Amino acid sequence: MDIGNKIRKLRFRASLTQEQLADRLGISAQAVSKWENAVAMPDISLLPELSEIFGVSIDELFDLTTDQKFRRIENRMDIQEELEPDVFQEYEGFLKEQLTQGKEHQRAAGLLAHLYHHRMEAYAKKASRYARENILNGPERKECQWLLQKAEGSAAWDWNIANHSRIIDFYKEVIEKDPGEPKTPLPYYYLIDNLISDHRTEEAADYLERVRRLPACRPFKIPVYSAAIALAEYDEAKADAIMEKALADDPHEADLLFEAAQYYARKCEYKKAIGYYEASYAQETDRKPRYTDALEGIAQIYEIMGEYQKAADTQKRILDALKNEWGFSEETVVRETEAEINRLMQKV
Repeated sequence: MDIGNKIRKLRFRASLTQEQLADRLGISAQAVSKWENAVAMPDISLLPELSEIFGVSIDELFDLTTDQKFRRIENRMDIQEELEPDVFQEYEGFLKEQLTQGKEHQRAAGLLAHLYHHRMEAYAKKASRYARENILNGPERKECQWLLQKAEGSAAWDWNIANHSRIIDFYKEVIEKDPGEPKTPLPYYYLIDNLISDHRTEEAADYLERVRRLPACRPFKIPVYSAAIALAEYDEAKADAIMEKALADDPHEADLLFEAAQYYARKCEYKKAIGYYEASYAQETDRKPRYTDALEGIAQIYEIMGEYQKAADTQKRILDALKNEWGFSEETVVRETEAEINRLMQKV
């Protein structure tokens, strides 16, 4: 990353002398000479003006590699809740160019999906905020009730809207066209999730049997999904028996403990769910940094139960893990967790 050489090339392209560039920036010609000879770096406050004079983005001033640009986009989305329109367009243009001209097609496609989802989430939060305001002022109005459902993914009553047939068909296609060997079980899991959600249990059981035979299948997944299928068939006794046997056979498997917590949370057996969430998180003590999904489940349960202080205390544990285990400080997730703590403390 030779910014001095980049400034020299851009200055030549703009037909400017060192003195002319210095005059426009309000600095000495010697300062420009030091930049171009790698003796000194331009002050960060001058970068926006430099980019304006040369008609390039600040990223282009630094002549970043393709990999550095990818990582810059990833980091920017982590830190900013919403990207400015010009930044979004710059990133979109770069990633689309990589789709057609670069060697990182798959990475570019994945980042484009993240980029659009990042914008979608930012806009969904705005839609949610104004829809809620509208509904509070006029609960009899229907249009914003529908918009709130779309923005927050709340339950939809109409079957033709709530079913997952399209994503089910997509994952079936992914499985049939998967060229890899050995086959990955991941699309099977997403397919089974959606089949169970739609109570298409016979199909779910068929695909579970298929995934069972894959070398990469994790054994604990089989009883977890078997219990979920039984529950979707309204056979709670059978589902409980499957889950209890799995836990008795492997009581220290962190992922199984987490799945047990989710199972009991779905049944609204909240105290049991909290116990298994805590157990799964404790099993991860030696694998830091730990994911905070278990704590997030606990915090939500406490809020559902109306125990707002405990929910806030759990969010503080999440914040501690984000800062001290993951090393986050300015990322969006830190600010969102701090906002959650404040919201819950107001309820207290």
